[in-house]
Amino acid sequence: MNFTNYYGEGFDVEALKNRLNDILVAFKTNEGAEADYLFSSPGRAEILGNHTDHNHGKVLVSAISCDILAAVKKRDDDVVKICSKGYNPIKIKLSETVAVQSEKGTSTALAKGVAESIKNRGFKIGGFTAYLTSNVFKGAGVSSSAAFEVLIAEIFNELYLDDKLTAIDKAVISQYSENVYFGKPCGLLDQSGIAIGSLCKLDFKNPTSPTIEKFSMPKGYALVITNTGGDHATLTAHYAAIRSEMEAVANAFGKKVLREVDYQKFFDGIASLKSKVSDRAILRALHYYQENERVEKACLSLKNGDVKGFLSAVNESGLSSLIRLQNCSVPAEVSQPVVLGIELSRSIIKDGAVRVHGGGFAGSILAIVSEEEKENYVKTMAKTFGEENVFTAHVRPLGTARMV
Repeated sequence: MNFTNYYGEGFDVEALKNRLNDILVAFKTNEGAEADYLFSSPGRAEILGNHTDHNHGKVLVSAISCDILAAVKKRDDDVVKICSKGYNPIKIKLSETVAVQSEKGTSTALAKGVAESIKNRGFKIGGFTAYLTSNVFKGAGVSSSAAFEVLIAEIFNELYLDDKLTAIDKAVISQYSENVYFGKPCGLLDQSGIAIGSLCKLDFKNPTSPTIEKFSMPKGYALVITNTGGDHATLTAHYAAIRSEMEAVANAFGKKVLREVDYQKFFDGIASLKSKVSDRAILRALHYYQENERVEKACLSLKNGDVKGFLSAVNESGLSSLIRLQNCSVPAEVSQPVVLGIELSRSIIKDGAVRVHGGGFAGSILAIVSEEEKENYVKTMAKTFGEENVFTAHVRPLGTARMV
């Protein structure tokens, strides 16, 4: 099998063999039978479009070469059993998939939400047993939860639905699970990037059917993601505030989301907005509009081979997240690892770009670094944040898919 479409050029073949062997052996040892299928669901890198998707904005996102691997076998009953090393097994009955308040924030909730959303579309699904191993590190902004959701959707899709679900179908199903069952009001960026694969511009004007345009990352540059530390589990209210504040601005104009409000009308109305919403909400709305423009600028630069223009757009996005969106540190906290990581990166990188990655407030940063600077950059970041927290990624052509 050609694994390049999953992991890019130069991936560690032995490490992959070990991961596959571990889950296959664990499956047979514990279940007394061989697994019938292997699935892979990648992490994702948010290149541009920080916190715009939930207001129907534009993003540039890439599936990347870390993934959740799953060894899977069909069952004859309606039970879904999911085992991951170091965690208690998840076991759900497909006849009992209503949302439970006490399960919010758990993988059980995510799996149940995916199942319920598929059933709501009129499909009949059945049980399976899956053994998982992951190198999508949690809390670092590469969307381990979305990778899990889309994986579960694809397993159902392959085993029971004759592959009827499109990539966007799987993304929407997974977003429903995250919003309603897990309790996180995310947009569709994470799930779409993971389900589609490649480096994609997504326009969420129609959020359940975004337009998709694929690009190539500039040659001679690497993606380096650094987990600067912090726990996302305590930050849901901060993420939710970004969305609700943007929507509060839209509501002031009689609309639901900012995509429905003309930029000039918003800009001309800032003076009157100050009596209706907070200054921070206005700044976050300003970020939204300018971020959409940056996505267009970056994509045009990629089309024209203008690497400097592309990198400039990414750097501008990072500054906007810091100043306008204000999601690079937790309000009133003296611990500011994301900002530290960004400023340390700026002092190292001469040819590249850096910005907050994903939801923000804590977690990871993304750097686009030239191959000439990569070794020194990785070494310096590892010294500060730990070698295990610095990850060099490749753009992955394939989204979540069955491997065997």
